[in-house]
Amino acid sequence: MSIVRRSRRDVDLEQIDWAALKQVTDEEIDAQIAEDPDTAAVFTTEEMKASRLMTPALRGEDVRTIRNGAGLTQQEFAERFGFSVETIRNYEQGHRQPSGPTRTLLRVIANEPEAVARALKL
Repeated sequence: MSIVRRSRRDVDLEQIDWAALKQVTDEEIDAQIAEDPDTAAVFTTEEMKASRLMTPALRGEDVRTIRNGAGLTQQEFAERFGFSVETIRNYEQGHRQPSGPTRTLLRVIANEPEAVARALKL
């Protein structure tokens, strides 16, 4: 059986029977989860508290995509967001991998470049 990935955009919300959905009990949901091995496991509150958010590593092409998405050269990107040009080159060529706070900053830049630029203006 092939795996089909769907997003919320694939769902026609007009065709959902919301009244029937509201009547489904927690026990019925638990039973459906138990029957379907492809359904994500249910975690306890303690397991959720003990877990931590893991962000996947950024690769060089990801950094290049973020920079290109901002429409900036390596020099402009470095100056605007406080990196050295050498660091950006090393990321993009795969010589180094962004980690920790740098990875987080790059992800924020990817989603809200103008907000980061405003925040960095002194």
